[in-house]
Amino acid sequence: MEYAHSILDLVGHTPLVRISRVTRGIGPLERQPLVLAKLEAFNPGGSVKDRIALPMIEAAERDGLLRPGGTIVEPTSGNTGHGLAMAAAIKGYRCIFVMADKQSAEKQAILRAYGAEVVLCPTNVPPESPESYYSVAARLARDIPGSYLPDQYGNQENPAAHEATTGPEIWQQTAGRLTHLVASVGTGGTLTGVARYLRARRPDLVVVGADPEGSVLSGDAARPYLTEGVGEDFIPATFDPELVDRWVRVSDRDAFAMARRITREEGILAGESCGTAMLAALAVAHELTESGEGPGSVIVVIFPDTGRNYLSKLYNDEWMRANGLLASPGAVVRVRDVLEDRHHGEQIPDLVLARTTETVGAAIARLEDYGISQMPVSEASEGSALAGLTGSISEKGLLERAYRDPGVVERTVGEVMDPPLPVVGEEAPLDEAFALLARGVPAVLAVRGERPVGVITKLDVLEYLGHHPRLGG
Repeated sequence: MEYAHSILDLVGHTPLVRISRVTRGIGPLERQPLVLAKLEAFNPGGSVKDRIALPMIEAAERDGLLRPGGTIVEPTSGNTGHGLAMAAAIKGYRCIFVMADKQSAEKQAILRAYGAEVVLCPTNVPPESPESYYSVAARLARDIPGSYLPDQYGNQENPAAHEATTGPEIWQQTAGRLTHLVASVGTGGTLTGVARYLRARRPDLVVVGADPEGSVLSGDAARPYLTEGVGEDFIPATFDPELVDRWVRVSDRDAFAMARRITREEGILAGESCGTAMLAALAVAHELTESGEGPGSVIVVIFPDTGRNYLSKLYNDEWMRANGLLASPGAVVRVRDVLEDRHHGEQIPDLVLARTTETVGAAIARLEDYGISQMPVSEASEGSALAGLTGSISEKGLLERAYRDPGVVERTVGEVMDPPLPVVGEEAPLDEAFALLARGVPAVLAVRGERPVGVITKLDVLEYLGHHPRLGG
């Protein structure tokens, strides 16, 4: 019979798979390098961090820092916590994990599923802040008797685990033929350990670090970003920057889009850090193809985890749109596009106005004649300058007034008009108009410079989307 003695025996020995579809655009196939992804999602806990959890715990046990009945406290973006929680479940330790609140609900739920406690801290605070997840974890480890903080950012068992396992696996799987190593960097343990092992056997190996925009690891100014698990606002002790030959900096938008491409084109359910690493690998592959060095080159890119951790974010279209990572229909459509699409050949002027001095009855007749529901109101006797628009009337508003007082139809428009319609430029994205309509305004007034050119209602937007069903898809 073949079986493992515990789930921990199944960590490592993850496969390499060729990436051949998202690379199609970089040049002729015969000129391309071979691009291979190391699929760390095949670890039992679902990420590359499984490799460092048990070595850190066993080192602490040997050193007397962690004893039976003790508590493991760790700041984590989720994946290291999963690995530690899995090992702790086997060994009987209590776990408390401290996370930044930007981490996905799935990561939090998985930790709790293992029986761990989760403490959330604000994302947008510096590492030295008492509120940061590093500081809170350190305080808990100090104050809880029998606790141990593995500290993946400073624990040298982190890179050592990769030097002992991940590096040798890649060397064996590629028969020593790899020429480039690409990895996204968080604690830096993966890149540091793997590069140390491979460089000792192939000194000319090119090591490429992939880093989110807003991470200081590649020299950017620290600022918030949405990509989870990689990038930092300080330089971890587990990272050796001297091993990196070059950096590729990647935006949230590009990383998320690439992760979704990997899933849809390669059939690999990828996380955000996979998208970050893949974009760096593509940049290298493109350069090698252009220079003629592609044939004979072998790029290994490490995919750290699985997209299952990000179903509520990366693979949730509404969350993606809300965070500006996925184009909505209104991001690519202009206000003027809706204006030009309206009426479909009906003989209706672009802009129909009411005058403050005319009767409500006359304004109602104009609404009926043109089949419209809204009109801006001008105090000028003629013309349509923006400065002359002092109010608006709507079918709904006039109905409410006339129902209560039928005599209102004999009064002037200026006596009963509503406030002016909000203004948007005709070249503005439709998103701007939609945001106003979604807040309850009856219509918006499109302008070209200082001249009004049309009115857009909710029905106009709905009809436009109905005539263009593939927008945003």
